[in-house]
Amino acid sequence: MSSYLVTGGAGFIGSHLCEALLARGDTVRVLDDLSTGHHRNLPAGTTLIEGNVADPAAVGQAMDGVDGCFHLAAIASVEKGITDWLGTHHANSTGTITVFDAIRRQGSRIPVVYASSAAVYGDAATVPIAETEPCKPLSAYGADKYSCELHARVASQVHGIPTVGLRFFNVYGPRQDPNSPYSGVISIFCERIAAGASVKIFGDGQQTRDFIYVADVVRALLASMALRPAGSPVFNICTGLPTSVEALAHLIAELAGKNLDVQTQPPRAGEIRHSLGVPTLADTVLGLSGRVPLRTGLGKVLEWMTGSAG
Repeated sequence: MSSYLVTGGAGFIGSHLCEALLARGDTVRVLDDLSTGHHRNLPAGTTLIEGNVADPAAVGQAMDGVDGCFHLAAIASVEKGITDWLGTHHANSTGTITVFDAIRRQGSRIPVVYASSAAVYGDAATVPIAETEPCKPLSAYGADKYSCELHARVASQVHGIPTVGLRFFNVYGPRQDPNSPYSGVISIFCERIAAGASVKIFGDGQQTRDFIYVADVVRALLASMALRPAGSPVFNICTGLPTSVEALAHLIAELAGKNLDVQTQPPRAGEIRHSLGVPTLADTVLGLSGRVPLRTGLGKVLEWMTGSAG
């Protein structure tokens, strides 16, 4: 049995990770300021320290005595990065450095698995996107996540802290709040379609995304912690399967047994047309083959929203 710190553990992905750690017998400590996370997401058995991930005192307290850290705390919003550039940078980039620095100060050299994002690639010239594609972020969020990767390299090479970065593509699943400004298209579509409401599709709806179910993301997080690499590798966490926004809406309507009502909107300026990852490296190193099919995952989201699943 090991003890782990999960920053952002009261959030969507973090709470699923906490459940998985507790299920295998680990001790779980959560650092979360509850700005977007919720008490209700935390499974019984977790210890919550309410605090800011960019606060050295709070992070130092939370980090004391643990065997590893999963760093998921972030403001995962492109729009928020536009309206509160400095605030999001403080949470995302400074928060990550604070995590690494707490370990450096303690001298524990415990491993850190942290959330990066496909946003680091920007509008990639080559699709599907492999980890070797140049990082050219177009948003403050993407820039912050890329800076996290660069500082992880410093943590590893200068301070001897093992790090693994996971470039999440479009993660979805139960507990992704459709009313949150950080929610994804799947949670929004599922809620509105299940309620018989219309959905907005921008442009022609043929823009594609790589949707990955939260349970597969948790598998990637756990496998990454076991690596404890000498370097600072990063992995695409994706499926390699494209789904258009239009096809997604039709599939959700089919699963929900509802008629689809679409409000077509003008294309959004600057929206990336196609985002699709190459999962080969994660499959090989982390053993992530056999992902949850989109149809299955969407069914679980709809069950959760109607209260028939946990």
